Amino acid sequence: MEGLVFDIDALRLLVVVAGAGSFTKAAAGLNYTQSAVSRRIASLEQEAGGPLFERLPRGVRLNSAGRALYRHAVDVLDRLARAEQELVELHRGHGGLLHVGAFPTANIALVPAALRAFRQARPEVEVIAVEGRSGTLTARLADGALDLAVVSDYPSGLCSADGVATTPLCEDELLVALSREHRLAGADVIDLLELRDEAWLQDVYGDRPTMLADACARAGFAPRKIIRIAEWTGKFGYVAAGLGVALVPSLAAWAVPEGLVLARLTDPALRRTLHIALPATPLPAALTLRDFLLDGGLRPSGRPDAGQGPGLTHPVAGPAVTPPRNDGAS
Repeated sequence: MEGLVFDIDALRLLVVVAGAGSFTKAAAGLNYTQSAVSRRIASLEQEAGGPLFERLPRGVRLNSAGRALYRHAVDVLDRLARAEQELVELHRGHGGLLHVGAFPTANIALVPAALRAFRQARPEVEVIAVEGRSGTLTARLADGALDLAVVSDYPSGLCSADGVATTPLCEDELLVALSREHRLAGADVIDLLELRDEAWLQDVYGDRPTMLADACARAGFAPRKIIRIAEWTGKFGYVAAGLGVALVPSLAAWAVPEGLVLARLTDPALRRTLHIALPATPLPAALTLRDFLLDGGLRPSGRPDAGQGPGLTHPVAGPAVTPPRNDGAS
């Protein structure tokens, strides 16, 4: 009996026969012949290693082995029915789980605002949020582990994968973070060449082209020193200590601590593009969240206004998201 695998239809038949108390009555209810029911039960008993029913003068009843298998059969069939219902609701966009990924700075304001609006519109859908690098998120979408991801082309270009489609969401200006004591902390706008002697806090540099490397080359220099720090908290700590400067997307302005200031740079190419990435056949709930993200992406992203100057330490409010109009679209 090792490695038993029972056919689902056979388990259903076991439950029906047990309820009817007769092969003949079960056959009539299922529109089968009595001999077909008898043969299928006999086959199931052979798979189970012995009889499951006591044959009586008028009908049948479960024996101890049959009662044990019956309990499991009812449990299995109930679970399958609930799974079927959950899948139906999920594909209709009315329930189930939605796995959503985003890179760290998108999780500061943009994605949480969209998820708040999504929760109000689709409270029956449970969102499982995952944070990671854009390349990793794209790969997880391709593998089916995610249903939607917010990714970007910073610092080394937009990643691609078979079966994953991307839609531009918004552009995000790249600012420079300086310590309050920096000699340029009071400047309105900074030319990158003025930072040629600075150390730069950068997660990735040199392995493949990056926006920082390209911008420095356009300005006519190469960074004097690169300090590889992955986490934003570490970058901010180094900048606050005067150990270097860092490019900071405007979406991250909310998270900049009091010891830093943000300034614009003169290079217009220093901006990244955010994208919504979806599988080839997205879930309806993922399309609904996409609409909320697109609605929020069209609104101001928390960049400092020109009149606020470079010493911004309290950025304006991030992207506000409101539910899209109900025009019949998914």
